[in-house]
Order: sequence, then C-alpha cells, then structure tokens
Amino acid sequence: MRCPFCTEPETRVIDSRLVGDGDQIRRRRECTACQERFTTYEAAELNLPRVIKSDERREPFREEKLRTGLLRALEKRPVPSERIEHALAEIKRSLRSGGEREVASRLIGDLVMEQLRSLDRVAFVRFASVYRSFQDVQAFVDEIERLGKHPAS
Repeated sequence: MRCPFCTEPETRVIDSRLVGDGDQIRRRRECTACQERFTTYEAAELNLPRVIKSDERREPFREEKLRTGLLRALEKRPVPSERIEHALAEIKRSLRSGGEREVASRLIGDLVMEQLRSLDRVAFVRFASVYRSFQDVQAFVDEIERLGKHPAS
C-alpha cells in the first residue's frame, strides 16, 4: 500500500479490526518513510451476476438501483435502517450463492418481495403494485387479501 502523503511504497500495519458485519477489515497503517498514519479498508470483491432484463438486455448488477427500489417502497415507513441493510445483504447473498453468471430481473424482484413481506406489509403492497403492474383497484384488493392469508414473519 502506497503512502497517500509521500507515495512511499512501504507501509506497515499497526492495527487491524473487523468492521460492519465482519465483511470488511479496517487497517491502521504507518508510512516507514514519513511516519504519517492513515486508515485503509479491505473487503472481498465478489462478483454479482449480470441482470437479464425483461426485454432480454443484459446489464451489470447495480446495488444502488436495488437500494433505491427498496427505499422507495419503504419511504415514510417505520423500518430501522439496520433491518433495511440486512435485507439488502440477504438479497445479495442469495444472488451470489446461486452461482449463476446471469439472473433474470424477475428473480431479483421476487427476492425483494420476499424481504419486504417480512419488513413491512405496506411497503410490500407498494412494491408489488409497481412490480406486478396493477391495473386497477381490484388488483390491490386481491394482493391485500392474499397477504392477509399469510401471517407476518
């Protein structure tokens, strides 16, 4: 690791700690030349599969797009950010564990629906209305009745 102050290529690690959910390491480093200290973060780079859109286009998985969709459904709902982060991590874990190079966007939508069902039922119906393209009020009623038949997780 190069020193950000003097660009010396030799630095030494002073301290290492796990951060977040244990999927990242924080390292305190010291430059052997100028003795300045700085922090680095290390995380495993795991590739998520490419997404096959409904029109057959392929695009890279974008976590920010997933986060935006989830947050939009949960807007103004009483769900702690830790639970939202956990739901995002679960969706990504499911995608990685499948081992596929490409996944249909439909699968990602289903994973989001599964997480929202246990996070917040109002957010679930909001997301479902867009995801399943509800055309009228009856579609909302049908989904709410279906939701009522399954107890909250």
